[in-house]
Amino acid sequence: MTAARRDNWDSSLYDDQHSFVWRAGADLVDLLHPEPGERILDLGCGTGHLTAKIAENGARVTGLDSSPSMIAQARQNFPGLHFTLADARDFRSDETFDAVFSNAALHWIHDAEAVVRCVASVLKSGGRLVLEMGARGNIRRIRQVIESVFAEAGRAPNCPWFFPSVAEYSTLLEKHGFDVRTAQTFDRWTKLEHPGRGLREWIEMFAGSYFEGIPNGDRHVLIGHIEERLRPELYVDGAWFADYRRLRIEAVNSVEGKPAVSELRTS
Repeated sequence: MTAARRDNWDSSLYDDQHSFVWRAGADLVDLLHPEPGERILDLGCGTGHLTAKIAENGARVTGLDSSPSMIAQARQNFPGLHFTLADARDFRSDETFDAVFSNAALHWIHDAEAVVRCVASVLKSGGRLVLEMGARGNIRRIRQVIESVFAEAGRAPNCPWFFPSVAEYSTLLEKHGFDVRTAQTFDRWTKLEHPGRGLREWIEMFAGSYFEGIPNGDRHVLIGHIEERLRPELYVDGAWFADYRRLRIEAVNSVEGKPAVSELRTS
């Protein structure tokens, strides 16, 4: 939800049917431990719920996302907070932040190094980065079945995600001057909303890039095949589950940040 791309997000549907994304990240704010008066950037803020939770602690928080739909919904949800439309791979700030926070956003960006470079440039020396994203092996079952069904249908898959290992992302952070304090991966088997349609709605919301250019009729057939194959593993006691695996990192910027020449875009 942070990289510049065609805005396929339905922010209202995201809020109504996929609130588990930000609810599951609520304890990440506790790990951030925002202090009154701190200047904090919520990178990939989506519809703003965790931005608001950070602000409840008295921090001066800015929510940033590249999706116009998400930013519009965030501004509607929390009109007293500051949200800005910008690309996580190429944003600037005249001031440095005390902390950068990101939940369930950075796995949408394949150019991870550009993101880390931007974060390092806006984070003050000694400032902290707290993030959670999909880890290597995240939604392994879902992804394997989607790509298998596409291969059998003679269609090339278009995977939208970047799921790194602990070592891969920690090495990237260290390359850009971060001291990685904690890094862990863990499984989070997640119950999807709407028991009968949970997986289909998840695919339509989060795996839509696989289906770009495919007529609706063919799309429904493909999703039906995916549901059929995943049902024995992911449909449990009348509900669908996603086989999430998460990467969580706390790091500190160990070099002096260099504020850039222009402010964050405020469109």
